[in-house]
Amino acid sequence: MSNQIRPLLSLVIPAYNEADRLPATLRRIEEHRRSWDFSSEIIIVVEPSEDGTLALAENAAKSTAQLVVLTHHERRGKGFAVRSGMLRARGNFVFFTDADLSTPVEDLEASLLRLRKDPSVDVIVGNRQHPESRILLHQNLCREWMGKFFNRIAQKVTGLKIRDTQCGFKGFRHRAANEIFGRQRIDGFSFDVEVLLLAQAMGFSTLEVPVHWTNSPTSRVRVLHDSVGTLGDLFRIRHIVSKTLREFPYKKTAAAGAVNRPLSRPQ
Repeated sequence: MSNQIRPLLSLVIPAYNEADRLPATLRRIEEHRRSWDFSSEIIIVVEPSEDGTLALAENAAKSTAQLVVLTHHERRGKGFAVRSGMLRARGNFVFFTDADLSTPVEDLEASLLRLRKDPSVDVIVGNRQHPESRILLHQNLCREWMGKFFNRIAQKVTGLKIRDTQCGFKGFRHRAANEIFGRQRIDGFSFDVEVLLLAQAMGFSTLEVPVHWTNSPTSRVRVLHDSVGTLGDLFRIRHIVSKTLREFPYKKTAAAGAVNRPLSRPQ
């Protein structure tokens, strides 16, 4: 596939110390790609790791078509990794998902089909609390309780209507991904809330979808540390988003090629 031809799908996978889980994930994705009748690219964004994740990803890229590996010199956080991949993505539809495929490729395929069939939807968000979701392996009670508590606080503090902001599976039309992540700033785990609040403020329509979700026992989330930091971010996200949209306003129009103020890409 020529680099000049935009793939239909871009899949962004942030990876930090994922040498144990990434090979199985890439094999699973490749099994599905063989049956796809559309073009795709996979973008792995490797945060500086101690277990050889980068070497493993780069080796996989040698034998896997349209597999791109990105990295940077310092560990900035999942938000920075996802943003880097989303802004590099060329696909008409751009998804990001966790390196352990907690949400399976089958859900990606179903959500992609939904975006292709329904032009009114700009953003898809996996919702583990959806009545049709199937939790195949639950988190421990502490993690599950803290996740639900965080989502309730997020709704109250930010005004978001999304019930599960932190599910690591989301998809975007290319324009929505480019405009939202071009304005997104937060590097840590609370980036999801900022992304969704930007989407809401910019007028992009968001749909929550059910997922089949399997908790990974080796999750990289540090429950107490990351939860406290993320909760702290909640109380400044509305200010961050408001300030961003004052500096880089966006007006969504139906006209093709509508021009908005150029962005100064966050680094």
